[in-house]
Amino acid sequence: MGTCNFIIILITIISQSDHELIVTMRKIVLASASPRRKDILGMTGLRFTVRASDYKEDLSLPLPPRELARFLSRKKAEAVARKQKKAIIIAADTFIVFNNRLLGKPHSDEEAGKMLRMLNGKAHSVITGFTIMDAANGKTVSRSIETKVYFRKLGKEEILSYVRSKEPLDKAGAYAAQGLGAAFIEKIDGDFFNVMGLPLCALTQGLKMFGIHVLKQ
Repeated sequence: MGTCNFIIILITIISQSDHELIVTMRKIVLASASPRRKDILGMTGLRFTVRASDYKEDLSLPLPPRELARFLSRKKAEAVARKQKKAIIIAADTFIVFNNRLLGKPHSDEEAGKMLRMLNGKAHSVITGFTIMDAANGKTVSRSIETKVYFRKLGKEEILSYVRSKEPLDKAGAYAAQGLGAAFIEKIDGDFFNVMGLPLCALTQGLKMFGIHVLKQ
């Protein structure tokens, strides 16, 4: 065996020892059809299945933004828990807050362009509420995380070109921080994964309350 191969194997063994994954026997269900949330949760190494919630969120409910995010995520979790009675359910809801106005996903190119012109050159907040629910006993933890995002000044043609790419149409606020929309972001204050739709740090801390540890203590 060559020296380089030996070193690689040794590093791998040390890494596995220091960051040993703890396997849980409980079924975990991600109550979201979002491929971004699936990818983020997949980073933990936990085994889970995906069951999209059929709860239709309503951003017009008279609740403060962070409370609303928690409420919507809890309703999504409850809808899936009724069908997955022995599972740990994870649900989330993400939207943008700008000048006390809530922005969800645009439904047309025109609406996407309007949102982007609104956010152009300014700062806004991305709020994600998430809920972890034990469907077997009803134990529930809901939290909301806020991240500040700063857009640079965008040219008219940049906005039009981005809208034509169709990327904005299924994204809160009409942009994807993990896609072409990253070119608009000057800086981020807070959890980047929260902007993508699932605040990984807060989520893994919440899972500990259900006996699920991503990394060995």
